[in-house]
Amino acid sequence: MTDPTVFEQTPWKTLDPAVLEQAKKVPTMLAPEEQQFYAWATSEWMQGDGAVVDLGCFAGGSTARLAAGHQRAGHPGLIHAYDRFHASELTKNQILYAQGIAPFDGEEILDLTIDLLTPWTERIALYPGNIEDQVWEDGAIEVLAMDASKTIPTMDQMAHMFFPSLIPRRSLVIQQDYLFWRLPWIPIQMELLADYFTPVACVQKHTVVFLNTEKLDADALETLRVSALAPEDRITTLIRARERLEEAGFPVSKRMTRQIAVLQKHPNASRATHFPSPQ
Repeated sequence: MTDPTVFEQTPWKTLDPAVLEQAKKVPTMLAPEEQQFYAWATSEWMQGDGAVVDLGCFAGGSTARLAAGHQRAGHPGLIHAYDRFHASELTKNQILYAQGIAPFDGEEILDLTIDLLTPWTERIALYPGNIEDQVWEDGAIEVLAMDASKTIPTMDQMAHMFFPSLIPRRSLVIQQDYLFWRLPWIPIQMELLADYFTPVACVQKHTVVFLNTEKLDADALETLRVSALAPEDRITTLIRARERLEEAGFPVSKRMTRQIAVLQKHPNASRATHFPSPQ
């Protein structure tokens, strides 16, 4: 599948439920439609021209959904999954235990993740540690899922590392937290890169998906770092991002308006924890 107009028909919503049956056993924070999209992206959109990269896979939930589609299509290559593979006691209780994982001691979840992803072992490579400390040397990337942009510097560095390996008019960037109120720098980054990306899908709950349209190089990314923007420029860029998506017909107004209000109140924030809750 190569025609970007296919996204207008939201075909992931009619994905065969059997594709995700095995992946349901792996805990996830993805909403049901997001899970469908992840599997659809690797089973229907991608052609096997590059790798799949999952930035911020937690205990393997997103990786399992990507792998389920990847396996269904019989693609070669690997799904490269990155995370610190740690979970606080609160997260263990709210996410892991709530979704059927037996209680365990400690915060390390790498071994748990390996066990949960056993059905797709031959398709997955795991990379523990801080993503921004890693190096990408595995060629073209066809599907890039981003769920680790919790700080501006980390997000800028991930773009610098992975975006130059995207394939124009083929690669998807799945911005998992694009509409999350605590991460307004994600839409700011994608708006700075508007000459290189086109929004193609808005997927409930927080996801906006982009098609890479032009080749990016390290020099372009260096000049378009969000960390280099003055606070007032971040706000105007975020407003411009909302306008762009509204013009494209995506239902983002309410959530992006909240992002703008939060950023106006805390213009110097650079990490999710800088925004107090509730808002």
